[in-house]
Amino acid sequence: MRVITADEIDGLLSFPDLIEALRAAFAADFVTPPRQHFEIGHGADAATALIMPSWSGNAPGPGAYLGTKLVNVFPANGARGLPAVLGTYVLMSGETGAPLAAMDGTRLTHWRTAAASGLAASYLARPEASRLAMVGAGALAPFLIRAHASQRPIGDVAIWNHRAERAEKLAEDLALQGIAARYEPDLERAVRTADLVSCATLSNLPLVKGAWLRPGMHLDLVGAFNLQMREADDEAVRTSDLFIDTPSALTEGGDIALALRAGIIGRDDIQATLADLARGNHGGRASGESLTLFKSIGSALEDLAAAILVWRKTGGEG
Repeated sequence: MRVITADEIDGLLSFPDLIEALRAAFAADFVTPPRQHFEIGHGADAATALIMPSWSGNAPGPGAYLGTKLVNVFPANGARGLPAVLGTYVLMSGETGAPLAAMDGTRLTHWRTAAASGLAASYLARPEASRLAMVGAGALAPFLIRAHASQRPIGDVAIWNHRAERAEKLAEDLALQGIAARYEPDLERAVRTADLVSCATLSNLPLVKGAWLRPGMHLDLVGAFNLQMREADDEAVRTSDLFIDTPSALTEGGDIALALRAGIIGRDDIQATLADLARGNHGGRASGESLTLFKSIGSALEDLAAAILVWRKTGGEG
């Protein structure tokens, strides 16, 4: 069994390739059982352990794969100088069940999460969208910025974070990579002037207000992974055309699930999942004046598609 590090994953993957791999996976017959959640502890130091399996095809055979991600979410890790999300991914043959590779699950999560948002934006963001507001400056933020820039002509990136120094450092790092990024201290201004707003935070209170949004914008909500968290207020949810990565977003994570519980929206207000979009069952953005919102909670299908792509790029076979 091969061990594949974060640096190796970074060297093997690109967002155009990974987004197309996810598009194909969502259109295919990957099997993804419900992930298992285990809450660890209570209060400020509470954490979550997740087990996320998926396999390609409905029967064992040549070229099939199965895999499981073991991932831990420790929100308090930021104060320790550690990522909030840590994990390992195990890829196995779908023909024999033999282990093929153990991959850095944290880095794989960064790539596939951002790629899912990029995939959604390929259907939901206006083709000419050029101004991106990045809300949050954690480990996922640079991946989201690059994913969106691979799908739309992003020429200006405004980064807001509750700790200014993190946003300033991220903007500096991205500028060195040739990305026109800057720190924006005013969250409202960052959102109001953007074409595309991407949020990746652990906020317990809504950050993006519906009153700041305008027709034609696309809102990408990636954080708020449990029912105690919110990134957008009820007005933002109520006034947007709503899209989700998988049906699990109806009951997991903040924003959509909480708005459903409160009766702000109904299930009929959810227009499509990523599978619906990838299979051509929904056309995506209705018009240039549509206000679109995509809520991502993550799926083991995304992990498996990313792991298969990594494995194949190493020259591995099923």
